[in-house]
Amino acid sequence: MTSEKASGADNQQERFNFANWLVGFTDGEGCFTISFFTHPKSRLRLKWQVFPEFVITQEEKSHKALKEMQEFFGCGKIYLNKRRDNHHQHLLKFVVRDRDDLLTKIIPFFENYPLRSAKINDFRIFAKILHIMQKGGHLQESGLAKIRILVQKMNTRKYR
Repeated sequence: MTSEKASGADNQQERFNFANWLVGFTDGEGCFTISFFTHPKSRLRLKWQVFPEFVITQEEKSHKALKEMQEFFGCGKIYLNKRRDNHHQHLLKFVVRDRDDLLTKIIPFFENYPLRSAKINDFRIFAKILHIMQKGGHLQESGLAKIRILVQKMNTRKYR
């Protein structure tokens, strides 16, 4: 005869869903960012590069979790960020920078499994910017200006 506790534990194991876990992890430790870099020797007329990134940062001891995320998405890289302060663990970052991977893997995932924190606003702006870039908007002054305005609304902790 099986105890109620054992069957309850089995049910918990069956209910574990990696996608939902990943959403929660991203809500707590993830970041959607857009950076701008200038390239004086660039052949582009505007001399600016728009640089989108999806990043999840963890201490080095959580390498396995970041590796599972990388395998789940089938993209991205894990980088070591050595700490020079009083912390004992270096940081690892799971980073997706490839625009095609962001458009075909990261954005669809978070559209199907929405974030539950205020970070969803950053994600929505991030996705909007990537769609502007997909249409070449970042290569025109008007599109670049629109992207700059959108970026100012990201990662501010002031949500409307």
